[in-house]
Amino acid sequence: MPRPVARNKTKKSAAKRFKISASGKILRSRSGRRHLAASKSNSNKRRLARRTLVDKTAEIHVKESLPFGLK
Repeated sequence: MPRPVARNKTKKSAAKRFKISASGKILRSRSGRRHLAASKSNSNKRRLARRTLVDKTAEIHVKESLPFGLK
């Protein structure tokens, strides 16, 4: 009977925080939008609502945490 192949599991905390786009880029949410929003301008809050790219140095760690999201 063959032994099952070991695979990496998806880190669920990373799956909730990051999204992999169709072209393979890793997106993250911006910080600073949870509270104390009354003192921030509307344009600043709209900018914080958009997603941004993960830095190249952290991209390797995120890809390890999301083995099934890659192409």
